Amino acid sequence: MIDPFRLCLALGPLAVYILLIGTINLFRRPFLVSGTRDAAALGLALSGLMIVGPIELFCPVAATLRFGSGVWLLLVALYGLGLAFVLLTLRPRLVVYNVAGDELRPVLADVVTRLDAEARWAGESVSMPNLGIQWHIETVTTMRNVSLVATSANQSAQGWRRLELALGAALARLEVPRNPRAVGLLGAGGMLIAAVVLSIARDPQTVAQSIFEILRL
Repeated sequence: MIDPFRLCLALGPLAVYILLIGTINLFRRPFLVSGTRDAAALGLALSGLMIVGPIELFCPVAATLRFGSGVWLLLVALYGLGLAFVLLTLRPRLVVYNVAGDELRPVLADVVTRLDAEARWAGESVSMPNLGIQWHIETVTTMRNVSLVATSANQSAQGWRRLELALGAALARLEVPRNPRAVGLLGAGGMLIAAVVLSIARDPQTVAQSIFEILRL
């Protein structure tokens, strides 16, 4: 039988993330987010799985004996630092949820022209020399998800910020059909939440015992 507390810790953040993505796709407006925030949200969603998986499995015994339950603060901080390092090394990226590629392209073309008259298109790639950025379009058709991904690490952060603000303003005026997969995402997230709640409600004593065991109180 699966430990209900570990089940809650592993699936709780993931369920919230799935519900959030489902809610975004239920709206009739595209949702723009920077690649850093998008990756940070995914990292938080997977944090529970990391804690009950690799972090608990490889928890050093010597550190546990010395710091007691405080070792979990150190391990969680280590995960946070690792996630922060990954976020800092990511190439610039903008993610647009709940929009198809053919719906986004006219908006992109207008925004690019207004921001940089010298911008050049080459298929799915765009160079904007006046902003100091170059990027290409990646489309996930099944999820109605489009990403603008930097083609190199040497990019202008200010240029990407200007593109994000201009694109966000343009998308605020764009109305799109609801993503039919939003219902499936909401259903999956709801079932995960229900499984966690029922698991805890059936055996609250085991949950308390697991908390003491993990914290080694």
